[in-house]
Amino acid sequence: MKNFPSGIRISTEKEDLICYSFDSSIADEKLPLAVAWPKSTDEIIKIIKYASDNGFSITPRGAGTGMSGASVPSDNCIVLSLENMRKMLDVDTRNMTVVVEPGIINSRLQKELGYLGYFYPPDPASMNICTIGGNVATNAGGPRAIKYGVTRDYVIGIEAVLPDGTVINTGGKTYKKTVGYDLKNILIGSEGTLAITTKIRLKMLPVPEDIITLLIIFNNLESSGDAVTKIISSKVIPRTIELMDRLSIEAVENYKPTGLPADAEAILLIELDGYPKTVKKEAERVVDICQTLGGEAVSAEDDIARERLWEARRSISPALYHIKPTKINEDIVVPRDKVASALIELKRLSEATGIKIISFGHAGDGNIHVNIMVDINDREEYSKGMEVAKKVFQIALNLGGSISGEHGIGITKAPYLAMEIKEKELKLMKGIKKLFDPFGMMNPGKIWG
Repeated sequence: MKNFPSGIRISTEKEDLICYSFDSSIADEKLPLAVAWPKSTDEIIKIIKYASDNGFSITPRGAGTGMSGASVPSDNCIVLSLENMRKMLDVDTRNMTVVVEPGIINSRLQKELGYLGYFYPPDPASMNICTIGGNVATNAGGPRAIKYGVTRDYVIGIEAVLPDGTVINTGGKTYKKTVGYDLKNILIGSEGTLAITTKIRLKMLPVPEDIITLLIIFNNLESSGDAVTKIISSKVIPRTIELMDRLSIEAVENYKPTGLPADAEAILLIELDGYPKTVKKEAERVVDICQTLGGEAVSAEDDIARERLWEARRSISPALYHIKPTKINEDIVVPRDKVASALIELKRLSEATGIKIISFGHAGDGNIHVNIMVDINDREEYSKGMEVAKKVFQIALNLGGSISGEHGIGITKAPYLAMEIKEKELKLMKGIKKLFDPFGMMNPGKIWG
């Protein structure tokens, strides 16, 4: 490779290529041809035009925290890392919006807004390292999605560069807009296969006046799932209902002890926020519901106790690697009233196959993170684990759910896309891809395989 655009940091050094050859998924590593770190929209345009003129593809990348391989380099590709585009460009408190570049870290945005008395609700478990651009690319959610929604619910405007170098602006400054097709929402969740996002306008909300955090301990897995349904049907909408099964509790306590009840079959981490009197009444109702199902409630006494519980929740993923070297991490989603059924079916599948399955996640919106624990170096066990993954998807679909709630499709789920999306719908989606990217240079091999 030669004649790179001048003034842009681009590397072909092997050390850099290796560092950008993988993400957090189990997808195989692949070396790119080069890695570029643009700092502006103009530099992105130059890189895209260079790639187009020389027959190269582009793989956009945020922080590489994705679980489906969407940022693993494609064939003959330049990785376009957006990590140096991390500015907050405008905070509009009158209209409660903020404009950011795609490389800004989620938790940094939340911290900066917090100083002003505002917050940005979508909070993936990887919020301390994942970028807003990556969140937009996968339509990321998080624990607070049950009450506040996912990334798509907060994006009101996007500036993006198309594969031909054209800059488009979709959405705008207003919360409501019904003029033409909603190109903004087509870009959200497209996993870098349509365009490069360069600026994002987000909604922000006032920080709630009060928060109550509850830990509910269950000695029966099914009861924990039933509690989720009963809480929602009681017309109480907590801001989080997180579930951890016995194996995920044990994993965390062995990895980083935080005082979780190791003998529990499951726990729910429930938070409520809003006006103090309202929150107190809602918390009492939640406790009553859980107690009727055999749950034991413990309330976090202060911010330190609250953060300790959330630290335990965020420690699950790293803790699992101490059980097996490989976790096939799936993120199925089922209707809220089917959470208990899904947990039972997953437990039966684990017992029937002899493959350890560890479940946790955002039970409040039916999003269960199913971790199939295997050793990739044991080819027979790994192959069996992949067969289990397909059965996990079928469980979700049989219950009226989906094979992915927030991780996207990328490489790892591409072989299973047709299990959920019918031929006509697939044809329409591929037509959209062709219209945006007629020569297939944007992140090829992702979603469609």
